[in-house]
Amino acid sequence: MSKRYPGQETAAVDDITLEIPAGEIVMLVGPSGCGKTTTLKMINRLIEPTSGRVLIGDEDVTRKNADELRRHIGYVIQGAGLFPHLTVAKNIALVPNLLGWDKGRVEARVREMLDLVNLDPEQYAERYPRELSGGQQQRVGVARALAADPPVLLMDEPFGAVDPITRQRLQDELLRLQEELRKTIVFVTHDFDEAVKLGDRIAILEVGSKIAQYDTPEAILANPANEFVEGFIGHGAALKQLTLTRIRDVALHEAAVVRVGDDPATAVAAAEALGREHVIVLDAADRPLRWLSLRELRRAGALTRVPRDEDLESVALASTLNDALDEMLTSSHGVVVVTGRRGRYEGVVRIETVMEAMQSAARASGGASR
Repeated sequence: MSKRYPGQETAAVDDITLEIPAGEIVMLVGPSGCGKTTTLKMINRLIEPTSGRVLIGDEDVTRKNADELRRHIGYVIQGAGLFPHLTVAKNIALVPNLLGWDKGRVEARVREMLDLVNLDPEQYAERYPRELSGGQQQRVGVARALAADPPVLLMDEPFGAVDPITRQRLQDELLRLQEELRKTIVFVTHDFDEAVKLGDRIAILEVGSKIAQYDTPEAILANPANEFVEGFIGHGAALKQLTLTRIRDVALHEAAVVRVGDDPATAVAAAEALGREHVIVLDAADRPLRWLSLRELRRAGALTRVPRDEDLESVALASTLNDALDEMLTSSHGVVVVTGRRGRYEGVVRIETVMEAMQSAARASGGASR
């Protein structure tokens, strides 16, 4: 594809050719003005290509009705782009309603999508965007984009407007969702570290969307194609290698676990038998809610109603070792909770495990460089 604007000597996008495997996350990364967002928007024809074609499977979507096309491609932008006058539920229901789904199916899908992005439907469905944090708004934006179950999801710097901790958690959420849904995702970012963490493949673009290198993160870090790629990766490529090691690749440990509604006395006895002073409380769907000390657990009604700790230090199985280490630096428990599909508890990861794995990765990287 190419995009040329009237009156401009050079093309915004100059004859880019790219094949994106189904079910993978492909990151478009490069300096400002290289045409990343223009390339992305030509896929769903928010920007019409001057020349070229976009094929999804065997279908040439440049010949399809643009509005119809966009109803079958999810789109997430920075700041979520929610309609402020609509509730969370109505924001998520937009595309299903446009597609003519019946009321019962739409309501069920809204609840399913909120549950998928770890937002309690009872608590969030009738709220307005202004009543949500930036991270919660972005989760709703992802839920809205996925509501009609599109095969392709486009994401344009979706996590760029949130703080670093929220950004990390949203990245983890996306990786968790992708393990379950296996969508074809095209993701624009200016952050190479984000590209390494999220991408199955990375396309590093120069001005005009010329592809300097298109490969897996491992291959790009190990063998940069040219000086431009080397410069874009920057210093510390060996350290970036450590971000390729995922939590699912290290051994997890068990914490003392209780569930809402359990007998507190039994829970205390079980924790003491393990030599633990804190327990992690799970809800009915086995999702972690918060840590409780044994002292808190002994209080009357301690497990009757347990509010979720929105700041609970946790990582997903697809998170990196660096993510776990970042969370541990703010944790008072010396461990970080690990979650899997639908946010279910999988275990905990300890600082010793992370450090040992990082040292092994550093030794392997050093050996490879020699």
